[in-house]
Amino acid sequence: MSTKPSHGAVIGGGLAGMLTARALRRHLDRVTVIDRDELPDGPEPRKGVPQARHAHLLWSGGARIVESLLPGTVERLRAAGAHRIGVQSDMVNMSPYGWQRRFPETQFLIAVGRPLLDWTVRDQVLADPAITVLARTEVHELRGTEGHLDGLSVRGLDSGAVTELDAELVVDAGGRGSRLRQWVAPLGVPEPEEDVVDSGITYSTRIYHAPERAAARFPMVSVYADYRAGEPGRSGLILPIENGRWIVTLSGTRGGEPPTDEAGFTAFAESLRHPLVGQVLATAEPAGPVRGSRSTANRRIHYDRLDRWPDNLIVLGDALAAFNPIYGHGMSSAARAVAVLDRTLRRHRGTPGLAVTAMRAIAAAIDDPWILAASQDVFYPDCRVEAKDPRLSEDLHSRQDFSERVGTVGLSDPVVSAASAGVTTLAAPVASLQSPAVLNALRTGPAQPPLSDPPLTDEEWALLR
Repeated sequence: MSTKPSHGAVIGGGLAGMLTARALRRHLDRVTVIDRDELPDGPEPRKGVPQARHAHLLWSGGARIVESLLPGTVERLRAAGAHRIGVQSDMVNMSPYGWQRRFPETQFLIAVGRPLLDWTVRDQVLADPAITVLARTEVHELRGTEGHLDGLSVRGLDSGAVTELDAELVVDAGGRGSRLRQWVAPLGVPEPEEDVVDSGITYSTRIYHAPERAAARFPMVSVYADYRAGEPGRSGLILPIENGRWIVTLSGTRGGEPPTDEAGFTAFAESLRHPLVGQVLATAEPAGPVRGSRSTANRRIHYDRLDRWPDNLIVLGDALAAFNPIYGHGMSSAARAVAVLDRTLRRHRGTPGLAVTAMRAIAAAIDDPWILAASQDVFYPDCRVEAKDPRLSEDLHSRQDFSERVGTVGLSDPVVSAASAGVTTLAAPVASLQSPAVLNALRTGPAQPPLSDPPLTDEEWALLR
């Protein structure tokens, strides 16, 4: 029997990659993380995560998984200034269907700058000396066959030197820029199917210093587009983060893109379905330039459907399925996939078909966020759809009729609101919306009349003065 230490390789040192390394270390003796960047020794932005400058939501479904892998993470983030926002209690939200009443919290989200979140996770993961990073390094090729990988070779970006790594398990968590399809093609792995739903949404983000009295206590503010309106979707979000700041992200689908100049940014915020975002920003002080982003299409690659696949190669995170960031599901979906990988290794490590088992379970775990995002984006003008998923064609309108009923009744019914919050935060499956209690509430209809104004209290308005 071999006494050689077991080793896993993780491609990508972002949030998904670090959580994966932590999970693999529960089952393997050593883990190596490979990343093209020099990972910063602190909460700093880096080139490999350009979207880090925009607002990010770590929903409770994902936060609980992160906490299970790295106990104390939420407390550490809170100590560094992150906000714990109750859903719906600490939110002033105009959904596509109207203003949401602020019911008592049933779920939550962690509001924090992405660099601080990444650093907090990375610092804890790399405290384990058996987890190491090969920085400024890229994958050169995968070594093995369509049935099994022996490992991979990597190339130093500065030296050009190629090094071979043996690995019992290889996980691609390399994000939207993953080149996995090119890497597996020489091994005889066929081209996978891919579904794309691209509404053309772009983002503009700016950091603000919140008014001093509002920095610690002002709620999250969001005004979302009505996807049913037949016009480009224009939305805005004010998210409180660490150091008394607000991160403000404006977004627009194809034909309604937000500007990246200061005057245009302000005018766009004021011109949303309701001017609340612009009104609140008028009380804050800009703390940096406006920054834009365009890497936003919903894209899902169906590696899980291939009939030939190496039995020790797994892909997760944005390399497998990437979502329109407006829904905030990317990080929590990656955490769900890592939790599935951890369970699969615990139950099936060393058995034939490990990767296929894991990939199919991961595909099931990310299906809810996929359909939540894709089935709404398809309604925007000029959305480009290249997908075989029947839920995005023949089943679409019946699904949307139900979603509209849930969204409308949930504005003022606590039962439906709580169920919807569970789904939105990836803490409960979409199927939970079919529970008897929810269906009964949907039949009964809204418990209270719709709100005509944003549900800010007088005390909250006063914090802005």
